[in-house]
Amino acid sequence: MKHLVILLLTASPAFAATGPFFSLRNTDFVVLLAFIGFVAVLVYMGIPGKITGMLDARAAGIKADLEEAKALREEARALLSSYEKKQKEVQEQSERIVAQAKAEAEAAARQAREDLKESIARRLIAAEEQIASAEAQALRAVREQAVTLAVAAAGDVLSSQMTPQRAAQSIDAAIAQVDGKFH
Repeated sequence: MKHLVILLLTASPAFAATGPFFSLRNTDFVVLLAFIGFVAVLVYMGIPGKITGMLDARAAGIKADLEEAKALREEARALLSSYEKKQKEVQEQSERIVAQAKAEAEAAARQAREDLKESIARRLIAAEEQIASAEAQALRAVREQAVTLAVAAAGDVLSSQMTPQRAAQSIDAAIAQVDGKFH
């Protein structure tokens, strides 16, 4: 406090005034007294302590805010690290899933090709069997038709060559042949 008063007195513009300084007629001296009184009232009321307390409280609040910001930054870093780790795990898992799906698709394609080959082979065998069966049926039908035509042609030939005498001889020969087989 003493230093403040000395500082105020030495730096005062009162030295520029004319006449005695320590006189109530000197406005500079009156202003100096009023200022010293004002400062004294402020000191008496404890304003510098209150201001200091407010500044200390403000500094403590700022310090707490800084500490909270540091803690939040560390928490954010940890959270970011956790998310980056999870993202990496998800990326690896998705790559594994894609690789597995690709392998399964390739295996399914191979199996489908093998199944298709087997199905084609079975159908070829079935078609060949149907063709062979159709050929056998056609061959039987042709033989039956040939036999029918041959019998009809033989019947026509025999009927045209057959006279009543020959018919009687043929009947007698057939009876004799049957008679010989039964006895």
